[in-house]
Amino acid sequence: MYTRLREHIEKVVPLTDEEFAFISKHFNYRKVKKHQYLIQEGDTTVYSYFVMTGLLKLSHTDANDKEHVLHFATEDWWVSDYQSYFHKTKATMSLDCLEDAEVLYISLEDDQQLHAALPKIEHFFLRKSHLSYIASQQRILSLLSTSAKERYEQFLRQYPTLLQRVNKTLIASYLGVSRETLSRLSS
Repeated sequence: MYTRLREHIEKVVPLTDEEFAFISKHFNYRKVKKHQYLIQEGDTTVYSYFVMTGLLKLSHTDANDKEHVLHFATEDWWVSDYQSYFHKTKATMSLDCLEDAEVLYISLEDDQQLHAALPKIEHFFLRKSHLSYIASQQRILSLLSTSAKERYEQFLRQYPTLLQRVNKTLIASYLGVSRETLSRLSS
């Protein structure tokens, strides 16, 4: 069950069997059904999630009840409302399943224990954080400086399989365009 996590970590740092046994003790496994929430806005986020199978959506609903999709989390992605997770504040985002999923999850306390005990894991998560930060910067720049057509083409290049897994309304929300605009772009 934890093989996928080990392979994912070992793309960055090598692990001994003993190290991985220690790491795996800090994670829990959960099956989640389509449309089930792992995080709901207003609750405190307790866990960070590693997606083993399935597809999750991280989103925010604004004061006008409009949903804004921040991320689609597929296999081998880490996802959470990290502001809520690290600061123990109320979540400003929701995380729900677009497909049945299997996730591993870790609490902040267990995460901190791992970092303190294994510098390799601290290095791994630092690397993942850097890559996530870079991706977030690129996404913000794309939203600020590219056309809807360019964002759609970039989405197709970066996530070619998501077009079959995610409905057009959610893709439009992710791209920051209307459903009608997306229909024109995709025809």
